[in-house]
Amino acid sequence: MTQALPPHSAYEALDAWIDAHFDEEVRYLQALVQVPTDTPPGNNAPHAERTAQLLSAFGYQAEAHPVPADEVHAYGLQSLTNLIVRRRYSEGGRTVALNAHGDVVPPGEGWSHDPYGGEVVDGKLYGRASAVSKSDFATYTFALRALDDLVARSLAEPKGGIELHFTYDEEFGGELGPGWLLRQGLTKPDLLIAAGFSHEVVTAHNGCLQMEVTVHGEMAHAAIPHTGIDALQGAVRILHALYEQNTLYQQVTSKVPGITHPYLNVGRIEGGTNTNVVPGKVVLKLDRRMIPEEDPVAVEAEIRRVIEIAADSFPGIRVEIKRLLLAHSLQPLPGNAPLVAALQKHGEAIFGEPLPTRGTPLYTDVRLYCAQGIPAVIYGAGPRTVLESNAKRADEHLVLDDLRKATKVVARSLLDLLS
Repeated sequence: MTQALPPHSAYEALDAWIDAHFDEEVRYLQALVQVPTDTPPGNNAPHAERTAQLLSAFGYQAEAHPVPADEVHAYGLQSLTNLIVRRRYSEGGRTVALNAHGDVVPPGEGWSHDPYGGEVVDGKLYGRASAVSKSDFATYTFALRALDDLVARSLAEPKGGIELHFTYDEEFGGELGPGWLLRQGLTKPDLLIAAGFSHEVVTAHNGCLQMEVTVHGEMAHAAIPHTGIDALQGAVRILHALYEQNTLYQQVTSKVPGITHPYLNVGRIEGGTNTNVVPGKVVLKLDRRMIPEEDPVAVEAEIRRVIEIAADSFPGIRVEIKRLLLAHSLQPLPGNAPLVAALQKHGEAIFGEPLPTRGTPLYTDVRLYCAQGIPAVIYGAGPRTVLESNAKRADEHLVLDDLRKATKVVARSLLDLLS
């Protein structure tokens, strides 16, 4: 009977399997990119079905967990099915979960490659979600397959188990993705690795508050504007007050490396009925990023106060303020040390340079796991920065060498974590 390999030899065997199957991993990622998951509108059940089919071809039975339609529609989405793959090696030991999200913002304009083509050019795979974060469907699936190959050949004896969590609600806050799986009691892993980039281990991230502000005035004919109340002019007064806050936010600095200061963005404005009509209603949607040191309750109260003071300064308008999303920041749990140690050890071995731990100004689904007491980090395939990947911009892409190396780092780390 073949005996388990010593660690160094086991790492080399994992690397060799990943190299030998890398073309297959790329084809898997291409197939995932080729099924759109634009959110909105959020019709993402078809992608989960396709993913389950692909996983089945590898010998994995993906549990399909559809979120009830009424919950999905109330959230502003069309369909949503989350997937869990469970691989149990022994009754004892840890359960390590790997989470990546398949939903993504629509591609927008300006692409020079088909956003759903998965085209490979000069060592880069192009397509919407190729970097964030369908890439880590591939990273995590093939890291698991590499480990399973060692087990099948009796070259490794991992303890515990691995779960793949493929979810579809990150763009809307994760409450119907990981949040729903956790609330339903469908999973409770001991540790979590979630989709990220290859050159750093992220242990903290910003929080996010999103709000909708509806400014009500009174419509009137543009020839007699004094008979109405211009909601757009009132909205401009509010916008000016909100953007003035960014001057104050720049005076606040986070102590977390990789995170700078709070900031506010108004990402969408809708209103008016026609060119010759005084606008009677304008809707603003704002996004306030919160550094880990901030109190979300105090942040929301302050924004509401700023809006109300600005509205009071423009006679006749009325405002409604609605919270759309409150995503808490991620702060590292003490139990994440084994994750950080394994990823840093193998990251340096594979990439030839140390992997720093740092924070990110993004907000992610990871906070939902940590809120349940599950230590987590963010690590996966991708460049050093979001900007380099063109995530949420035209020509989003993934450098395939990052995919190959990140898969090796994750596979090696799983072996350590389950030893």
